[in-house]
Amino acid sequence: MNILIWHVHGSWATSFVQGPHTYLVPVTPDRGPDGLGRAATWQWPPNVREVTSRELREHPIDLMVLQRPHEIALAHDWTGRRPGTDVPAVYVEHNSPDGTAVGTRHPLAGRDDVPLVHVTHFNRLMWDNGRAPATVIEHGVIDPGPLWTGAEPRAAVVVNDPVRRGRTTGTDLLPHFARVAPLDVFGMRTDGLAARLGLAPDRCRTRDLPQDGLHPAMARCRFYLHPVRWTSLGLSLLEAMFLGLPVVALDTTEVREAVPDGAGVVSNRFEVLDEAMHAFLADHDHARHAGERARAAVQARYGVQRFLDDWEHLMKEVTR
Repeated sequence: MNILIWHVHGSWATSFVQGPHTYLVPVTPDRGPDGLGRAATWQWPPNVREVTSRELREHPIDLMVLQRPHEIALAHDWTGRRPGTDVPAVYVEHNSPDGTAVGTRHPLAGRDDVPLVHVTHFNRLMWDNGRAPATVIEHGVIDPGPLWTGAEPRAAVVVNDPVRRGRTTGTDLLPHFARVAPLDVFGMRTDGLAARLGLAPDRCRTRDLPQDGLHPAMARCRFYLHPVRWTSLGLSLLEAMFLGLPVVALDTTEVREAVPDGAGVVSNRFEVLDEAMHAFLADHDHARHAGERARAAVQARYGVQRFLDDWEHLMKEVTR
């Protein structure tokens, strides 16, 4: 099967392209947002092919996988074929609603020819999906292995654009948590974060690392801190659990589903979260045992083969 998919979310796409199909990834000379081509910092298999708009006009396409509202028109412009009409299509919604939880209508809510695939049950519940046939395919993560050492008594946090995203990702909460444990904040555009938050550099270190460097660096931290208020279930949280990090997280969105009892502490009470952080910092063995439970839980639910099997089932339904 030839599947057209734009390179939008690198971590998610890395799991998606592990399937048995040919994945056509649009590329432009400037490798801009609508033409990134193959990933530069993830390992993608050779069945992922970069294609130009000219090539796509002549290339057979069996399925279009859309991820952003404007890709409906973009796909038509690039291929000359209409998603859901001329070619079967699905739309993957990676995010929770940007507006109010009860009043945000999905861009595809008015049509029923393109199935809407949410990555969490929370997202499906919160979006107004309208007439769109909605389903859920939960994340699948390629297992990086049990790399955790917890050698550094620090908390790992992963967030891109923490200043711009602010309260959404809990950036405003970091000064509070930094008083309990020093933070290693990983992600794009994190430079200068400590100064912006009024924190000493040793209390809030920031690094933007490629994937092969990110996992070992995270694994040296004692635990993973997830201060996110309102986004989809972050792949970085699941990756941390695969690495064997115990979790301290806000009890928001889908986190409670992903982090079972014993794999860490999930709460919206600062005193509970602070106590959990102190406990992991003080007792390496306690952190190791919780991290082992986190790893076992995420392996059971968020493995890449289950993810690929779910997608294979849906794609057969859509293209038959």
